[in-house]
Amino acid sequence: MGQAEPVQEALLAACLVAIERIDLNTHRGAHPRIGAIDVIPFVPLRNISMGECVGLARTFGQRFQQATGVPVYFYEEAAIRPQRKALEVIRKGQYEALRRDVTQPERHPDLGEPRLHPSAGANIIGARKFLIAFNVNLATHNLEVAKQIARTIRSSSGGLSAVKGIGLALEGRGMVQVSMNVVDYEKNALYRIVEFIRMEAKRWGVSIAETEVYGMVPAAALLDSTAFYMQTAQFDPKQVIELAILDQLGEEEKE
Repeated sequence: MGQAEPVQEALLAACLVAIERIDLNTHRGAHPRIGAIDVIPFVPLRNISMGECVGLARTFGQRFQQATGVPVYFYEEAAIRPQRKALEVIRKGQYEALRRDVTQPERHPDLGEPRLHPSAGANIIGARKFLIAFNVNLATHNLEVAKQIARTIRSSSGGLSAVKGIGLALEGRGMVQVSMNVVDYEKNALYRIVEFIRMEAKRWGVSIAETEVYGMVPAAALLDSTAFYMQTAQFDPKQVIELAILDQLGEEEKE
């Protein structure tokens, strides 16, 4: 979060550290990835448009590729090829498959030669709305339950729009997780996702153990669910004094 130039400087410095320390040939993990950095989104938070973020993504992509030699794919609003708007399309098969298929025309990067960096793979850069990494942990060790629910809830399988999901095992905790990216919380609120999963989990006699918000989250997304569970009538986020003050400061910045 910040002004365009300092943000780009910080991003590039962080990327150089990641490339130095992460080797995709030995890296193992549960989350899909095609590169050491993998994905960089530019998100319009305040006093900047989505169009400006698209320009930043394209500019930074050029700068990043020239500085690192890592090939770049553009996604979401910054996508150059319409079929690459969805992140999962670019990540299909992950690093291992892309390393084999990158020479095929349909998998050529948008910037750089059709070959991966020997240790850092490739990188995905784009512009999008605020994404919420949201997890629902289930009180069972049956991974198939989480996978089935993830398949039911994600938009690509005909579930809730703007929701992506996979089922994961939390082996150290004896639970499983429906791990999700909510790419537009205004289309599907967090409470709606929780209640949908609660309903589906009952089919297996399973309950929700807890939920997790990973990373940052807009206040509006939490307040929407708070109002739902508290049954607060006609609640307006501007009733939260801190948000009202921030709005006022934002208006003063514009002036």
